[in-house]
Amino acid sequence: MARGRVESRLLAVDALRGIAALAVVLFHYTTRFTQLYPQDSAPSVSFPLGYLGVNLFFIISGFVIFMTLEKTRRPMDFVVSRFSRLFPTYWAAVAITFATVSVFGLPGKEVSLLQAVGNLLMIHGFLRIPHVDGVYWTLEVEMLFYVWMLLLYSLGWMSRIYWALWMLLTLRLVYHLAFAWGGIELSWTVSRILILPYIAWFSLGISVYRLLRPDGSAAGLAWGTAVAAVLCIAIVEGPMLGVLAVGLAWAVWVAAAGRVAALNHPVVVFLGTISYPLYLIHENVGWVIQRGLLAAGWTFDFAALATLGLILVVAWMLSTAVEKPALAAIRGLYKRRCETSRR
Repeated sequence: MARGRVESRLLAVDALRGIAALAVVLFHYTTRFTQLYPQDSAPSVSFPLGYLGVNLFFIISGFVIFMTLEKTRRPMDFVVSRFSRLFPTYWAAVAITFATVSVFGLPGKEVSLLQAVGNLLMIHGFLRIPHVDGVYWTLEVEMLFYVWMLLLYSLGWMSRIYWALWMLLTLRLVYHLAFAWGGIELSWTVSRILILPYIAWFSLGISVYRLLRPDGSAAGLAWGTAVAAVLCIAIVEGPMLGVLAVGLAWAVWVAAAGRVAALNHPVVVFLGTISYPLYLIHENVGWVIQRGLLAAGWTFDFAALATLGLILVVAWMLSTAVEKPALAAIRGLYKRRCETSRR
């Protein structure tokens, strides 16, 4: 696959990720906010299904991570790529969110300094440490997905990815049927480590990527995996989510194939550029701002819109001042060390 085409695909898929992030933000600033902090007034428009943007994130991650690993020469290349992409911005978001909530308060969302420090490795959920921000639960899921994909890559088993996915999808069904038919709750820890509740969504992303560049029997395996993933979602999570899974997978397909001109619009491209910091910083910090504006007498709609505008600016600042410089610096340092070691 030509490099220019890969970059074009990534740009379109990133733009789609920006739309998913915006959907989650709108859900939190309307539906979720009123659930947690009931108001005398309600938003003119709510986005109760905006949380499903997370499902789209998982499909996109399956697509992007598999594509990244296919271009990876060494396991450490992947580790550095993911670390530079995720952690510097995440650490900045943890610090900003903790400081904001500590100073201004946010009922039910405060954590101690020690607990905030415990968030820094992204695996605090396993230690029962509360999140500095509620959206961080998805980062743990993403990290585990990266770990399992890296393990397959390191073992030279990427060609066996479909067998691994089918085993996990089958195990997901076993968990569901054991509880539905026998009331038996199988190991929560194993389910969490293997990311069973979300594996079907990642499987769809991998399948979409492979279907965009089929090679012989791989197309059949990819279609089979995609169908199995959709059936798994429909059985476990309900027929409507099965239909949604088809729609979201199709959206990733057409975006990556370059068939949606709207994804090239500067506003959508901008959202894609800041999607990660926007997702990290929007919830608790946004709610602090939103509550403050409502207390000052603003109407719900204007408070929500103003909060969205401010958070977009903060996300852009994080992307400009932290995400991009840190990514360039870490990857540049790693590249120079690799070049030095080859001399």
